[in-house]
Amino acid sequence: MPRTPPDALQESPDKRRRTTRSEHGPLERVTVNLTGRAADALEQAAKLTGNSKTDTINRALQLYAYFEQVTNDGGAIYVRESPDGELQLIKLF
Repeated sequence: MPRTPPDALQESPDKRRRTTRSEHGPLERVTVNLTGRAADALEQAAKLTGNSKTDTINRALQLYAYFEQVTNDGGAIYVRESPDGELQLIKLF
């Protein structure tokens, strides 16, 4: 009778990811612990956009990845807070 190798019984969490499918492809379930400040920001962003918290997090992560790519490539990101306001450089932390 063949024995199961020990490392097969101790799969890493990455190998045990649960995925489902959506209209946009596979989904990955993750658990995130938010600080109070981040939870408040999520609530505010979801209310402002009318999106679910899940959709808000998905969009935020896509924007964050884009901003990181721009700055890693030597670019910069600016924001104008009002129509007559000056451009301000956004610094990612």
